[in-house]
Amino acid sequence: MSPRRVPVSRRDRPAKPPLSRAGAVTVALQIMNEEGLERVTMRRLATELDTGPASLYVYVQNMAELHGAILDELLAGLRLPDPGQAGENWRAELIGLLTDYTRLLLAQPSLARSILALRPSGPHYVHLVDTLLGLLHAGGVPVAQAAWGVDLLLQHGTATAAEQAIRNATNEAQQEHDAFVEALNEAADDDCPNIARARNELFSGTGIQRLSWMFDALIAGISTVAVTAPEPSATNRPS
Repeated sequence: MSPRRVPVSRRDRPAKPPLSRAGAVTVALQIMNEEGLERVTMRRLATELDTGPASLYVYVQNMAELHGAILDELLAGLRLPDPGQAGENWRAELIGLLTDYTRLLLAQPSLARSILALRPSGPHYVHLVDTLLGLLHAGGVPVAQAAWGVDLLLQHGTATAAEQAIRNATNEAQQEHDAFVEALNEAADDDCPNIARARNELFSGTGIQRLSWMFDALIAGISTVAVTAPEPSATNRPS
């Protein structure tokens, strides 16, 4: 009588972990950090999670939503100051936070370009907006101006990083910049007197200095320029 054969499992790998939105975002962020945002596709993400692309749409509706979720995950590492403790330092805290936000996106310029047209809605982004509003409130900025101003400030930071993404993707970007600088430097004083007057300042300062100044200038405008009152609707206009 032959010995009884020991059964062998046909499973050559452990059970797959359950799918989740958080798990998908974590893997997408890992792919982006290692290979770039361009390699983050639903097909690649499904392969890494050992599932089919269709299964992912239960947790992430499309690539735009995935990019927004990746941004929100990155924002978890952003230090948010307490507006209630800002006091007279509210402007410095505000500029610092906006600069940190922009630098975060500068490290991921392709993501900045992607979310430029999005409306992120993750919890960390919501807390970022709330903090910005709180810092503007600490500085005495009227509510309506602060509400409109937050959109302008975040848009500027995102656009700055997105512009860098476009420059990085263009092989001729440095040549175009050099040609622009050369054109301004060679402009005749009598033909372009205003360029001549500002020639030494047009490209002065570091990137961070100019970024901080731009935010400071925007905040000054937001603080002083009142929101335009809405025009009365046709039904409410006096006859």
